[in-house]
Amino acid sequence: MNPGEIRNMTREEIEQTVSSLKEKLFGLRAELVSGRLERPQRIKLIRRDLARCYTILKEKTGEE
Repeated sequence: MNPGEIRNMTREEIEQTVSSLKEKLFGLRAELVSGRLERPQRIKLIRRDLARCYTILKEKTGEE
């Protein structure tokens, strides 16, 4: 997910995206512990997407 896509979202959509990314991250961490995770780099990508969402959400809060 690139920053341009996130910036075009509304505040509520970003919050929904954050919650879904958190759920995915939780599932991936569970798979990592159980040894079933095939692509561990997906954890890194989701963490980056979460950070982008939080950053843009904070920017939008500052604008209001």
